[in-house]
Amino acid sequence: MSSELPNPDTTPTAENPPFQPALAAAPRPRTISRAGVLVIVIALVVGAVAGGAFASVTGLRLLPGPAARVVAPSTQEAATTTADAAVKDAIRRANDAQVQAFIARDATAMRPSSTAQHYDELVRINDDLRRGGVTSIQLVSLRFGDVTVNGTTAQATTFETWRSTLADGTTDESTDRNDYRLVLQNGVWLIDGDAQPESASRGSGGTPPGSRPLPQGSGVRDTSSNWSGYAATGGTFTAVSGTWIVPQPSATTSGVDATWVGIGGMTSNDLIQAGTQAMVTGRGGVQYEAWVELLPRASQPVPLTVGPGDTVTVSITQQSDGRWLVAMNNDTTGRTYSTTVTYASSNSSAEWVEEAPSSGRRVIPLDDFGTLRFTKGATVKDGTTVSVREAGARAITMIDRSGRTLAVPSALGADGASFTVTRV
Repeated sequence: MSSELPNPDTTPTAENPPFQPALAAAPRPRTISRAGVLVIVIALVVGAVAGGAFASVTGLRLLPGPAARVVAPSTQEAATTTADAAVKDAIRRANDAQVQAFIARDATAMRPSSTAQHYDELVRINDDLRRGGVTSIQLVSLRFGDVTVNGTTAQATTFETWRSTLADGTTDESTDRNDYRLVLQNGVWLIDGDAQPESASRGSGGTPPGSRPLPQGSGVRDTSSNWSGYAATGGTFTAVSGTWIVPQPSATTSGVDATWVGIGGMTSNDLIQAGTQAMVTGRGGVQYEAWVELLPRASQPVPLTVGPGDTVTVSITQQSDGRWLVAMNNDTTGRTYSTTVTYASSNSSAEWVEEAPSSGRRVIPLDDFGTLRFTKGATVKDGTTVSVREAGARAITMIDRSGRTLAVPSALGADGASFTVTRV
């Protein structure tokens, strides 16, 4: 809107005759008479004099208000905003692609949004979820934290809530912090890695669900991406037991370790298991708990307090009515817990395992648990109680996706029932 007052030319001419009343005259801009202009001029002069007088008396000056200043964003700021938006869009596309790949059972949907290395990891994760009884995954919410772009690399933090639907209709929902690494290739941002340093949310039961060993071959696997220990197959297994000392992981490396015995899971989708876990939080603290899990349901914490250095004994035994008795003893404190559950098992294997658990869509990083010692390992195979060795159990070494060893079991002791698992 103009700040100038209208001052139309009122000189009569042929084109602009003197004012004549008209019935349908159009409204004209409001004008100010010469007398009005004179009054305004006098008011301005008086104001200026008054202002000078005010300054003389008070020593203060009346200054005009500052004019509004509009600053256009710099080229660098605009570029940073554009890059941040592109990184966020790449993460959204990658998450959408993983869901679509899971639904369609077609992993190639994830290729355009990931590097070759991260693509292989996503394929493994989706396969592991499906084998664990998950029928669908859904991103419930996504919140962005810091985004840092440095040339052709970027880092971004998100807080994501994912919901997994299991084969029995139950759901497992977890919220995790995700630290993404991205690279710019041919003008497109691709996900190169996704770490969950805290993995604080544990699903409906509060504990990371266990999982079957990820495939590294066929039959009884000698290597796994998440298990290390011993497993026996080739018979009908109706009980398993073992004793271990709860490890004390280094608080400098975030991650989780879970120690357990179980029935099933090596060559089947069912697994009943019970054990203990230690979780190193992002703040350097370590949380311990005991838990029971019946796949495909999420694990459930149990009211048995455990701590580093405690000796714990766990047994899982099938009863005559087909139900299972799970008994857990803290031999150090004398505390016990037991429960009887109904579960349809294939009875196809028995395990004594140190695991890197999974949460939501990911295998949680394995903490530095040092060396764990199993003793008194036993199982009932084809109706006879036997040791780990007598059951024909084979050692399983945990490796990462590049084949590097993460945790390795020792040879069985002279009693055939004891061994250690060492973090590498």
